[in-house]
This record gives sequence, structure tokens and C-alpha cells, in this order.
Amino acid sequence: MEVREHVLSAGRAVLDMVEREWQPLSAGELELRLDQAVEEILESGLRAQLDARPAPSAVYLQLLQSRVKGESPVLQTIPAAAAAAAAVPKEEGEAAADSLQEPDSVHGAAVKYISDLLQSSTSRVRLAGRARLSLPHTVLLSLTLLSERLSYRCVSRRFRLEKGNIHRIFFSFCKRVNTLQQKIIRWPEGQDAVDALVPLSSLLVKDDEEAEEQSVPQVLGVLGHARVPIRLPIGKHDVDSALPEVRRMRREAPPDSWLNLELVSDRRGRFLHCRVSRGSDAERGGALADRLRRKPELMPPGSVLVARAGYPLTARVLTPYATSSPGSREKLFNKTLEQHLHGLDQAVAGLRARFQKLRYLDIGNYERARAVALTACVLHNVFLDIGKAAAVQGAVEREETTPLEGDVDEEGVRSRDAIAQLLFAKSSSG
Repeated sequence: MEVREHVLSAGRAVLDMVEREWQPLSAGELELRLDQAVEEILESGLRAQLDARPAPSAVYLQLLQSRVKGESPVLQTIPAAAAAAAAVPKEEGEAAADSLQEPDSVHGAAVKYISDLLQSSTSRVRLAGRARLSLPHTVLLSLTLLSERLSYRCVSRRFRLEKGNIHRIFFSFCKRVNTLQQKIIRWPEGQDAVDALVPLSSLLVKDDEEAEEQSVPQVLGVLGHARVPIRLPIGKHDVDSALPEVRRMRREAPPDSWLNLELVSDRRGRFLHCRVSRGSDAERGGALADRLRRKPELMPPGSVLVARAGYPLTARVLTPYATSSPGSREKLFNKTLEQHLHGLDQAVAGLRARFQKLRYLDIGNYERARAVALTACVLHNVFLDIGKAAAVQGAVEREETTPLEGDVDEEGVRSRDAIAQLLFAKSSSG
């Protein structure tokens, strides 16, 4: 049995390596290569014709970008070539990819928006892949992989590309999108931060002098996490598979069989902060809380973040009471926080509903799995920007909660107690 497990592990490793590093060219890709060669041969002839017979620059560019199918453009006159160029796709590689599905009403606006973002990006990460797909079709292929739970074999048949080539195209796309993280997932500043604030409770709306004097807190965002299951790296546990404790780890889902997404969302469900880490990383919001402590200007005066139990309690991060038998005051405070926490749950549900690949990332490489998860989070904000996120609503899946309270500081305890007392007094008087 031990030998069989070692053989299976070695076989999977070899197959993955072959799939990543070598794939035969399909008939469609061979045709693309031939088209490229024809274009290079004919380009010099076209330039000579254009030098001898001037033509508008737009027609010249269209002619060079057109794909040639079965007929020689050298024999065409310039007007005929211009008419032909207007009748075929203008983007390089689109005629060879004319069998691909066109962006539909679901992805159409997103494909254009994301293509423009990538085109305007100053990143030096290049889109890989042997096939000369246009940028819109590259985006469409990647959105298809993210949005639908399809195998690479199904996508290969749909887009007429080899599986290994799809791997390269998709993961290079994810790397390009990851470079947009600072631009798309950003902490609000100035007026943007003020506009994002919402009252902690309707009971604490500033409607009288007493409330004005008691520093009513407002919520900037909700801090929480989500877990994305991934495939364990090949060979990570197979080498010592004979050990009983390793077999027990497999049965009990080892920590590194998922990714942790630490997120902060605003009232619209837009992510203001995203940190992706291994499942074994037990850090819960400590780095973010420390950053807010060192840079108080990141939070408008009187504003707080709301988080579940297990996160650090500070003056800027409010967490529920974790007592086993809370009193009326503590119950009211916890219920108030839960209303905000539900907003993050809905944002995560929408993220999973739109990007079905996050249900299970069948990827054994941590860096690649992390890149895919971060890509989905960045695109979540992109879909919000173009007004498409509201159309996708998923079922809320409550993550496993930590019953124990995280790190606390004295200022955080005093702040929470004061707010809880104010809430209780307002509810009693009302």
C-alpha cells in the first residue's frame, strides 16, 4: 500500500509537470501560427504598396491587423483591402478566434472594462500563452474559468486551446490583475472615508444635545474572513504517508488545505482591504489593528471597524462580548454588531456566487491558488464599479466562528463598555 501511494504521488507530479511545461499544438493553434507567418511575409509587400499608393492611416492599420484567410491581400487593391478590413475583426488574433463565444450580456461590459484596465496598467507582467488571443478574448476566457465550475477539458474544447496553454493564459491573467490590487482594493481617505460611514445603531443617531456630547461612533467597515478550500500540494504529505498522524491529518482536513481571506467591506459590500494567507496562518487582524494604531489618520474621528469574536479588541476595532452568559446590555451590543457583520457575509456570498471557482480551487500550488483568490476579490470590486454585482446574490454561509475573545487592550474594553452602556440606556429610555 505504501509503495502504491508513492507511485501515485510520483505519477501525479510528473503529469502536472508535463501539463505545465509541454503541450502539443492543436490544429487551431497550428492554423494561428500559419496565419502569423503569412502576415509577416506579406507585411513587407503591403508596406511597399502603401508607400507607392498613399492610403489613410486607419485603413493601413486595419489592413495590418486583419487576419488573412485563403486569399492573398497582395492581389487586392487598396480600396478592396480597406473594405475587407472593415468586414473582419480589427483586434489581432480575433479572426482566428472567431469560433470563440462573444462576450454576452453578462460579461460584455466587464470584458471591456477589465480590458481597458489591463491595457492602461503600467505593469510589466505579460500575458502568456502560445495562441495570439486578443485581450478581450483572454479576459473572457479567464472570466469563464472563474465564474463557472468547468474543467480545463471543457474550456479547452470551447476555446479550441490546449489545456497547458489555458493554464498559462489564465495564470498570467491573474498575475496582471493582482498588480491592480492597490488601485482597486484601497483604503478610503478624506471625503471618501467620511462618505462610507454609517451609524452603529439607529438608537445612536445624533438627534439631540446629549448624543452630541457622548461621541456617537460610526462604522467605516466590517472586518472578517472567508475560507477557500484548495488541493493540497503534491507530495507534501505523501512522503510520510505511512505515519499514522499524517493519515489522521488528511481525515481532519489539514490547515493548509484552504486559504484564509481577511477582508474589510464597506456598506456597499466593496472590499477596502484584502489579505490572503495560508490556512495554517492563525493571525487574525493583528497586523491591520496595529497599522490603525500607528496611523490614526486612516480612520475618521469617532469611526470604528466591526469584527467578530477572535479579532483584537481595540478602540478602533469593536468585537462582540464573548462571555458564556451575557447580560441584557451585552446581548444588545452583540445584536447591534451582528447587523453589520451580516453585510460582510452577504458580500462574501456574492463573491462566491459570481466566482464559482472559489468553491474549490483544484490547485496544489499555494502561490497560484493565492493569485486566483486575490483576482476574484479584485474583480468583485470591478463588478461593483460597473454596477453588475447587485445582480448576483448568493446564499450566506456562516464561517466557523472563534468562541474565545482575541487580544484586547484597556482602551478597547473601555470603549466597548461605554458604547454598550449608551445603547442599553437608549433602548431602555425608548
